[in-house]
Amino acid sequence: MHAKTLLQSGAIFFVCVAIGVTVIELTRDEPELPLYRTLAPPTDIAADPFRAALRQCRDMGEAAIQDAGCRKLWMQARDRFLGRQHAPAAPEGR
Repeated sequence: MHAKTLLQSGAIFFVCVAIGVTVIELTRDEPELPLYRTLAPPTDIAADPFRAALRQCRDMGEAAIQDAGCRKLWMQARDRFLGRQHAPAAPEGR
């Protein structure tokens, strides 16, 4: 009988501790965090002429597709993204 009483006392103690921790956690004041964070644009973007030209092509809309300058900029941007130093040479005709 002594072991049974000890187990019951341990179970009651465990439940009391769990309830106490729950109450403390629920009553704790935490500062409200925003649902999303906005990132400030880097300050050097305005000084980068390459990015400015890309934004200008973006703002042109569908007309940028026919613009040779925009296509060249997009190829350079792709090469920068892929880490290429130079654009790959076109394959020779067979």
